[in-house]
Amino acid sequence: MNLTFAYKPVLLLILPAALWAYIQYRKSGSGLSYSLTHKLAGFTDSSERIIGRIPLMVRTAALVLLVFAAARPQLYNVSSDTRSSGVDIMLCLDASGTMRALDFTLNNERVTRLTAVKKVVGDFIKKREHDRIGLVVFGTEAYTQCPLTMDKGLLLSLVDKLEIGMAGDRTAVGSAVAIGSKRLKDLKAKSKILVLLTDGRNNAGSITPEQAAEAVKAFGVKIYTIGVGGKGPAPFAVKTMLGTRLAYEHVDLDEEMLQKIALIGGGRYFRAGDSKELSGIYDIIDKAEKTEIKQKEYFNFKELYLYFLIPAFILLLIEIALKTTVLRIIP
Repeated sequence: MNLTFAYKPVLLLILPAALWAYIQYRKSGSGLSYSLTHKLAGFTDSSERIIGRIPLMVRTAALVLLVFAAARPQLYNVSSDTRSSGVDIMLCLDASGTMRALDFTLNNERVTRLTAVKKVVGDFIKKREHDRIGLVVFGTEAYTQCPLTMDKGLLLSLVDKLEIGMAGDRTAVGSAVAIGSKRLKDLKAKSKILVLLTDGRNNAGSITPEQAAEAVKAFGVKIYTIGVGGKGPAPFAVKTMLGTRLAYEHVDLDEEMLQKIALIGGGRYFRAGDSKELSGIYDIIDKAEKTEIKQKEYFNFKELYLYFLIPAFILLLIEIALKTTVLRIIP
């Protein structure tokens, strides 16, 4: 709960009230009328002055309370109703043996392609807080690592646990697209997206990438494809008798296949040769597939002016009672 005043400028009236109280206080003390005058003998001049100012103090307090009441104090809280027309996104990530290539860098250090992909995909997931995202991992086989979920913590932990070769060393691109589309086909969402990332050529599985893409198109799913890896031979860490050294091997990235898949799926193909390009690609996809978010805020108020107004009137009555009885002023 928060405290506010509906008419904040009214609070400025405290200044003239304080000025009036100061002027009244500076005036000469008032006389006292009291039948048992012998009991006043023990009072000093200063005590008499303080007692004579009690009605002024009471009235000043009443005026301050009246100003607060007039400013209309309120307690309020805010509740919100967030509605989003989310995007359903399946991420299909290649974890085959060629993802061991060390042609990517993070913080100026060589890392495997999969390590770089995990970092960039993690950043992408964090940005899409209102979307359901799932994960398909593929190599020789393809399987759903995580179904569509809003639990980004779970998804990020599963991405972090991805390992090269966990689905086999070959590349079943068609199977990955087919499984990803199966997770999306029966869902009702503003848009359904499949993002396929690979660094190789389809050489495993029983369905071709083109056939899988046609099925995806029929389900209303848009496909983005990303080809990973630089041009030319890629460096791999190889253990030898003299220790670990880099050996350069050619990795056969089938860009023509990825372009066809993206064309069939109504999306776009990207080539990522390093970490910066890869991050930029996911930024482009993030901006292209925006989630519509509508948020309404509701303010609930509780009026508090009576908590100031009633004590103010009580103080005014006390002042009147004091000035007409024990502290009555003699004209």
